[in-house]
Amino acid sequence: MSIKFIKYYKIYFIFSGILILASLVSLFVLGLKPGIDFTGGSILEVEYKTDRPDNSQIRQQLADLNLGEIYLQPTGEKGLIIRMKDISEETHQEILQKLGGSDNLEEKRFESIGPAIGKELKEKTNIVVLLSLFAIVLYIAFAFRRVSFPAKSWQYGIASLIVLSHDILITLGVLSVLGKIYGIQITIPVITALLTVVGYAINNVVVVYDRLRENLLRTRSKQEDFPQLADNSINQTLSRQINTSLTTLIPLIFIFFIGGETLKYFALTLILGIVAGTYSSIFLACPILVAWLKRKKVI
Repeated sequence: MSIKFIKYYKIYFIFSGILILASLVSLFVLGLKPGIDFTGGSILEVEYKTDRPDNSQIRQQLADLNLGEIYLQPTGEKGLIIRMKDISEETHQEILQKLGGSDNLEEKRFESIGPAIGKELKEKTNIVVLLSLFAIVLYIAFAFRRVSFPAKSWQYGIASLIVLSHDILITLGVLSVLGKIYGIQITIPVITALLTVVGYAINNVVVVYDRLRENLLRTRSKQEDFPQLADNSINQTLSRQINTSLTTLIPLIFIFFIGGETLKYFALTLILGIVAGTYSSIFLACPILVAWLKRKKVI
């Protein structure tokens, strides 16, 4: 049985529009919390040998050390990650003593990144993201250069960029809310996950568009047949997309829950992006083209 996806494209657009608007409001109001990778600072991870004190007690223990704004992140039953401004080795040792010393806890890691390095990483990250998006548009336009009816190759590229923007904005919007509630920060692993989401999402979109291209070249259809061919293309790739997404999500969910703190938010970002990308490749990629061509009265 063929599902009529294109018939209800206005509903998908309204739903996605609400999600994008909510994400933009969240990003403007709450913002994102950049990690020490971008702002510079120090991160200390310890594990208590006995019961871990609550956050308010830990803050009181460290109150007189002038550490700036402190982010406390409990891990597991007895672990704790402390993010703070860049500190010296002397202050590092003072923190360990304030928390109870070697008799009460075990140090897992200590990292420090200077503000200059953080600024450079931020600039390079922006460049990498922009270049990636630009390269994707060029690739789509080149890959679909043989298809000029009824949509131009560059229209496939722009539609793909819209879909990618949708996926990234929704993912960032959720991270913004979680950053406010749970203190989740944007770090290099999170950026890496976002770039992976871009690649994964464009792969899904290309699968649908490639099947649409095959159907267009094979049937030599008329303009008015384009919505039906778009429906057929979505249906023909539906099981592949769902199966691929599920088989990717299952290990990511396990990584999120049992993979350790280092990979936790990397996995979470991928989960959010893959869910958004799967939805957009099914409900937005082809409908955007159909709506665009209808607006231009091409079909």
